[in-house]
Amino acid sequence: MFKNQLKTVILLAALTGLLLFVGNLVGGINGLSLMLVFSLLMNFGSYWYSDKIVLAMYGAKQVSKTEAPGVHSIVEELSRTAGIPKPKVYLVKSEIPNAFATGRNPQNAAVAVTSGILKVLSKEELKGVLAHELAHVKNRDTLITTIAATIASVISYVAYMAHWGALLGGFGGNRDDRGGSNILSFLVLVILTPVIATILQLALSRSREYFADENGAKYCKTGLPLASALHKLDQAANLLPMKGNSATGGLFIVNPFRADALVSLFSTHPSTKSRVEKLKEMKF
Repeated sequence: MFKNQLKTVILLAALTGLLLFVGNLVGGINGLSLMLVFSLLMNFGSYWYSDKIVLAMYGAKQVSKTEAPGVHSIVEELSRTAGIPKPKVYLVKSEIPNAFATGRNPQNAAVAVTSGILKVLSKEELKGVLAHELAHVKNRDTLITTIAATIASVISYVAYMAHWGALLGGFGGNRDDRGGSNILSFLVLVILTPVIATILQLALSRSREYFADENGAKYCKTGLPLASALHKLDQAANLLPMKGNSATGGLFIVNPFRADALVSLFSTHPSTKSRVEKLKEMKF
């Protein structure tokens, strides 16, 4: 538990520092001051509301037992096994099969599945996926990943806006003796900062995914359904990558933004092949 808390503090500090750096590049001391105030509000808001932000970002809608009886039944069973309160259940209307969990603690957690995953996976495979997500909830990985995704998304958005601002004659457009410095700052902002934000998300550690796989397999007393599900989800992600902010890729059980080469290079997830191999080797 302490290790996870320490990791959260380090990650927040690093991402906040990067956010301040971006503010200084964009607006000097005024930009730095603005980002300082913004980062304080962002960290406070991320703790309390980041789960709602992420759910809204993907248009997730809470569903009742009547609307999704199968998912609710599995979540109830697994929650008892894991010894945590039953999370709220959300549905994302997307044909791309995937799932994620969010929330600052087990008492305020939610699991979301896409409509696509309900069509592609068998009941046992879906149970393996939801067991993995509930393991994240119990281990409080959801707080770390959600806050990281929220702040990294802001950094990526600022870099994106700076890019378009430059194309329209804004950032780096002055042709004075600081032109070279402006161009260098622009390149750092647009190219490097999104990459650094992604690398910082690696501080969440790929080992957390392995640990969630292991715990999820224990809840199901077998790792084979989850292994099969991961293989299917990985194939789907390669064939039809999801459209959205790639900074949130670490939230999903399988990274859905495979079209982005940088995301594949600096992935917050271990390779699906290695995860599947480890799950198949587990004995219960």
